Amino acid sequence: MITYKNLYDNKNMEVIASKGDVKVLEYKRDLSVDYSNAVSAYYASEMNVRKRQVLIELKGNAYTISAGAMQWTSGSVTMVADVKGIGDFLGKALSSKVTKESAIKPRYQGNGLLMLEPTYKHILLEDVSNWGGMVLDDGLFLACESKVQQKVVARTNLSSAMLGNEGLFNLCLRGEGIAVLESPVPREELIEFELQNDEVRIDGNYAIAWSDTLDFRVEKSGKSLVGSAVSGEGLVNVYRGTGRILMAPIK
Repeated sequence: MITYKNLYDNKNMEVIASKGDVKVLEYKRDLSVDYSNAVSAYYASEMNVRKRQVLIELKGNAYTISAGAMQWTSGSVTMVADVKGIGDFLGKALSSKVTKESAIKPRYQGNGLLMLEPTYKHILLEDVSNWGGMVLDDGLFLACESKVQQKVVARTNLSSAMLGNEGLFNLCLRGEGIAVLESPVPREELIEFELQNDEVRIDGNYAIAWSDTLDFRVEKSGKSLVGSAVSGEGLVNVYRGTGRILMAPIK
């Protein structure tokens, strides 16, 4: 039996989000400062620049996390490499090259606690089943329930691959379970689009996640090259169909 002190009852930490077995902890202030950086630490906290950690309460289930993201575990928790053989390893190695994600993501399972490393990024907790297939921008993945399927998806056409500034391939999550994502902006600033056989045009790679049911292409902002040049917009990312988009207003 383990008794936790200064964890759940830490007055400098609060749970700012939770879903299923996952809790997002945020430090109200950075107490590990000295005279030389106390002022900058104070104003950083006032501007919502704070350390955050993800706490996963394992109850006989398993979570797959980004390589190097674990800070500590407690209880009957074991780690195994999330790879099923040499063929799976080679496939994951190839995927890591094209998606910029780690090749082998460790899987933690059992009964106990799993704490991830502190980060200043903002944490999003998403139910993957609400997306159908959830395509992620590079570097967004932090963790997910191991029952969630991770697949590499390619661009549907050459134009989006060459001009979309989103890369040739992306990680796509499918199935049921919780996904933990690192966002450049807080949830309060994210704009969410729900499309029903419609389209959204975005000037730049501000979409951080979108449904794989959407057809993503890169097109001229106007009907002609002259019109696009006059508008000053040039090429825009176009998402068509039925599905969802999460967009950060700044990146």
